[in-house]
Amino acid sequence: MATFESRDGKAERVDSSRFEKFEKSVLDKGFVRLADMMGDDYSAVKAARVSYGQGLKTPQKDKSLVLYLMEHGHETPFEHIVFTFHVKAPLFVTRQWFRHRIGSFNEISQRYTEVKEEEFYVPDNVRVNISEDRQKSVEVEDTALLESIRESIQKACEESYRVYKELLNKGVARELARVVLPLSTYTQFYWTVNARSLMNFLSLRADSHAQWEIQQYALVIAEFFKETCPWTYDAFIKFTYKGDLLPKQNVLEK
Repeated sequence: MATFESRDGKAERVDSSRFEKFEKSVLDKGFVRLADMMGDDYSAVKAARVSYGQGLKTPQKDKSLVLYLMEHGHETPFEHIVFTFHVKAPLFVTRQWFRHRIGSFNEISQRYTEVKEEEFYVPDNVRVNISEDRQKSVEVEDTALLESIRESIQKACEESYRVYKELLNKGVARELARVVLPLSTYTQFYWTVNARSLMNFLSLRADSHAQWEIQQYALVIAEFFKETCPWTYDAFIKFTYKGDLLPKQNVLEK
């Protein structure tokens, strides 16, 4: 349980435990947590049927409507399902994420908080480019080469952090000292997004053409989406999902 201050000054309690199972580690130090949610599959049904002055009917009819809406591109009812995620990810992943503009973001500030020594991403999944496709990369399988690359990345992060601390100790403001920190630095942010925009995110990021690191976050978000809105998720997979990482079997039938 968590407390908050209501408008009339009286402390009230709200249940913050209902999303406890919706938290999962990603990469070496990151995570995704479902912090809050408004609505569910039925919210889309009610939003669609209000056009005819109607509401919920039977579960089978409501489920069929979700499939119909998705199949025929009537997607605005899904904007009435809203998620808020708390995410910890490296800066380079976050900058890709923030390109999804239909959503609200609030990020931790390195002007006001000091970066910790351990807050750097050192990949286990190391890729190298191939000459025939500038956007494609393949995973390094040579163990010696992999360890050499990881060691180089680790040393670069440690040196950047050493200079960062040195600047802080000299009195340099946090907002300026951070300029020496690498893109591997972890950050945290809150992302509030409706289901329609979330589905667009999954089509683009739960896909083999996306960078591997952001794929891992998208796959976790897809798990949370599937469990909280199973009808909408399955309709999305069946009719509108454009990626290639989420399985398309076992979707709902009409």
